[in-house]
Parts: sequence; structure tokens; C-alpha cells
Amino acid sequence: MTYLDVVFNYGAIPGENELRAIGSMREVYGIRSVQFNAKQRTVRVEFDASRLKQEAVARLLRQAGIDLREPVALA
Repeated sequence: MTYLDVVFNYGAIPGENELRAIGSMREVYGIRSVQFNAKQRTVRVEFDASRLKQEAVARLLRQAGIDLREPVALA
């Protein structure tokens, strides 16, 4: 397994329904963790790159109702 992090900016603050959907997203094989930073309005997802790609992670977040914006370049 090769774990990678991807960080996205988001617009609207996620509500209770979105956070519940994120909880079920963790059941997807390959998603290790999801962390929100409300101050910076970013969401960081650690995922197994041998199972998923960044685009698939973005699609899962959007399906959960997150107002996803552009990815953030990690240093």
C-alpha cells in the first residue's frame, strides 16, 4: 500500500448531513482518514494510491455534498 495525502479547498461549510456522509466515505476501501481545517477551509484525505486516484477522492467528496474547489499543492 502506498498512502498519499491530497488537500482540497472547499467553499460552503459542511453541515451535519455532509459530515455524516464523510463518515460513510471512510468505509470505502482505500480511504484512511479525512480531516477538515475550518480556519483554512481545507479538507485533507489520506488514501491508498494503489487503489484510488486523486480524481476518485474528489468525486467521493463531491458525492458526500462537499463544496469542493481546487486542490492545494503540498510542499
